[in-house]
Amino acid sequence: MLDPGENSDLPPIPSKRYFTIGEVSDLCGIKPHVLRYWEQEFPQLKPVKRRGNRRYYQRHEVQLIRQIRTLLYVDGFTISGARNKLDAETNGSTGASHVIRREFVAELIRELDEVVAMLRD
Repeated sequence: MLDPGENSDLPPIPSKRYFTIGEVSDLCGIKPHVLRYWEQEFPQLKPVKRRGNRRYYQRHEVQLIRQIRTLLYVDGFTISGARNKLDAETNGSTGASHVIRREFVAELIRELDEVVAMLRD
């Protein structure tokens, strides 16, 4: 199971609806060409394409990319292994949505801690 703390070195995801590939690259610490490759390898990753084939990722996709990043770079999974793990979580009793919710809650707690710290100053 993905530990939300594994992505603690990454900046919090801003509360907006769509993100460009450059923003996602910065938020996830992944180069844009790697993100485009992952789109081919992970069927769950389907950004919206608009004007001129520009990609726009939604928040849940940014969280999924962070999960993939952890599986590949921290847990040492291969692309195939990470894909199978995500499929198993999606179809299994734990569900990928629980992982994403847990990561969201951890991120929300970090953001609230920052707000509390700013209010104390």
